[in-house]
Amino acid sequence: MKIGDSAMAMSEGTKARVDWVDYAKGFCIIMVVMMHSTLGVEKAAGAEGWMTHVVAFAKPFRMPDFFLISGLFLANVIDRDWRTYADRKIVHFAYFYVLWLVIQFLFKAPGMVADDGMAGALREFLLAFVDPFGTLWFIFLLPVFFAVTKLLRGVPWWIVWIAAAALETAPIETGWVIPDEFAARFVYFYTGYIFAPVIFRLAASVIERPWMATAGLLAWAVVEAVAVFGGWSELPLVSLALGLAGAAAVVGFSALLSKSHRLGWLRYCGQTSIVIYLAFFLPMAATRAVLLKTGVVPDLGTVSLIVTAVAVVTPVLFHWLVRGTRFRFLFERPRWARIEEKPARGLVAAE
Repeated sequence: MKIGDSAMAMSEGTKARVDWVDYAKGFCIIMVVMMHSTLGVEKAAGAEGWMTHVVAFAKPFRMPDFFLISGLFLANVIDRDWRTYADRKIVHFAYFYVLWLVIQFLFKAPGMVADDGMAGALREFLLAFVDPFGTLWFIFLLPVFFAVTKLLRGVPWWIVWIAAAALETAPIETGWVIPDEFAARFVYFYTGYIFAPVIFRLAASVIERPWMATAGLLAWAVVEAVAVFGGWSELPLVSLALGLAGAAAVVGFSALLSKSHRLGWLRYCGQTSIVIYLAFFLPMAATRAVLLKTGVVPDLGTVSLIVTAVAVVTPVLFHWLVRGTRFRFLFERPRWARIEEKPARGLVAAE
């Protein structure tokens, strides 16, 4: 019996246990947008603002938690036939990757053509089918994780986990996004899949003992800050430990939010996290350009915060705007892009 086999039973709990997952996804997507927004502002301005410290603090756990949550419910579907599984976990993300790759390229192509000519721009576009383009690497890598995990279904989980942990610890830097990010992130995705029952029990324990959990979160924050700002966070094994501990902290923080039923907007961001991830690049770039050009906000940290807020909110508003219109294909996969025998209706990007 594999540990992940009981994840379905653990996930069929109270409403709060569903809510905390959405809170966690919302927190993670905001941290991701914040990172891109802050680094983009600082690069364009040639200087750093106070938000750079927030981004640095979140670096050890930002993507590990995103991938851990992505693997959390995999045990519910991994035993489906390959056609259904591939439709939901591979073709689904491939559709949105190609669609939004084209959209991003249309906006970036003029600059590429000016720098490298038409041939250079076309080369970059074609290269993106094997080496992810811009911010879309997460959408590219996620179906790879789903496929690899199903292919390894017959291998003892502990062998796969140790191998994945070794990949994270090894200094793999090929310059190619897919092998580099696979090595750095697969252990967290696989941990979410295999240890889902443990993670759900952790969330339940936090909900039952909120004061003890709060004390634990404060202690974790101190350790995280010391490791990050002391320059130890990227050392071998330390990075793995911080990634797992940080993911657990986000689970705990999200469980506390689900207990209090506060910050409903954050939960909604989690429910539409893939929508935000797909579409945040354009409002981010536009807001950054306007604020830096006009200088209406002189503080770079505040500029980064405003850019983050606009980049998160705008995709959600755009999603509302196109629902039920002929442009819904931007966030809802059409029937022609499905390969399962009886496709479900109304499945959107967060499927």
